[in-house]
Amino acid sequence: MKQPVAEMQGLCTLNFAAVKSMMAVTSIDCVAPFAEYLANVMCCPQLETTLVILIGQSSKHSNMLALNGSLAKHCLSDFQQLLVSQGANDTLQQICSLHPENLTEGSCPVKDVHEFESTVDSSSLLDTCGKIDLVNECCEETCENSITEAAKKLALKAYDISRMDDPHVLSDHTTRVNDCKRIVHRWLASKLEPAGAKHVLRGLSNCKNNKVCPLVFPIMKNITKACGDGMNNQTRCCNTVERYVSHLQRQSFVTNLQALDCAASLGLKLQNDNVSKNVYNLCHISLKDFSVQVTPEVSGCLLSSLPSDAILDKTLGIGFVCDLNDNIPAPWPSMSQLPASSCKKSVRIPALPAVASGQISKNIYLYICGFYLLKVRVLKD
Repeated sequence: MKQPVAEMQGLCTLNFAAVKSMMAVTSIDCVAPFAEYLANVMCCPQLETTLVILIGQSSKHSNMLALNGSLAKHCLSDFQQLLVSQGANDTLQQICSLHPENLTEGSCPVKDVHEFESTVDSSSLLDTCGKIDLVNECCEETCENSITEAAKKLALKAYDISRMDDPHVLSDHTTRVNDCKRIVHRWLASKLEPAGAKHVLRGLSNCKNNKVCPLVFPIMKNITKACGDGMNNQTRCCNTVERYVSHLQRQSFVTNLQALDCAASLGLKLQNDNVSKNVYNLCHISLKDFSVQVTPEVSGCLLSSLPSDAILDKTLGIGFVCDLNDNIPAPWPSMSQLPASSCKKSVRIPALPAVASGQISKNIYLYICGFYLLKVRVLKD
């Protein structure tokens, strides 16, 4: 699994030893053959979290929550080389849209630890975000709101308050606040142990990711033609739907909540294109049909809405856990319905959709033994 690594120049001042165990996990989450398929749920959130914690931990000695441009370039290069040496994909910067600028302060006017702590209510921020309940945080956004408020205070240091009504300043302010959020994340990572920081940061990332369908929907004119109003051939319609869905299945593993959002989003798009018939029901489309298919026996693999990591088994290889409830029908939305909210009190989130009557809930471990060879171990609850 190990690949040759270009010689590191030794110009990066970050303390990689402080996140050694996290980098090992990252290399497994971003394992070469499957990094792209695990990118939105597992690989990129873990990669970005590791970088935040790396800079945060290093700030204990440097008192800086950001790197300058030159140093950021050297450190990002070394970071990727170290991961590749442990089996990670060598195109992670492209897969995760990661650039040296992501390690700098960007447009945020504060990067010094002392200035940070004199600007924001750091004690309150740590109380709110030092430990979070992922179920409540995803709905109430208590920690996320505290981070946003702290970022706004940092961003304001760049302006003359009397000019805050200027439209250009307001537009610029939004970008600045987002850049300052990175600074807040790094400060939190400096105050928490790496494991605690990972729990918080990966949790916040999953809250955000689970609200959006990560799939790209190709043009659906063939479905419109085969399944639109006046449809007279159900077999032709379903064959067309299945071919379309097969393209979605080549994109990414998705979480159970993302699958719900994808089903709702696609359904609304089809209805807007005059497909009024419930083609999900007609063609037996399930939630798992929106995720990467792993083997004919297991079919679609839905990842948990909670943060998860791949595992390394010395005998079986790289593996990850899927939550799988067989054949849960994809919900067909009404024209006026937005994708279902995961924060309704009747829904236990993060959770799987309710199992259909008489079915057994399953977890499966998928083990990557070769380039695309998978072994499957099914665990029944």
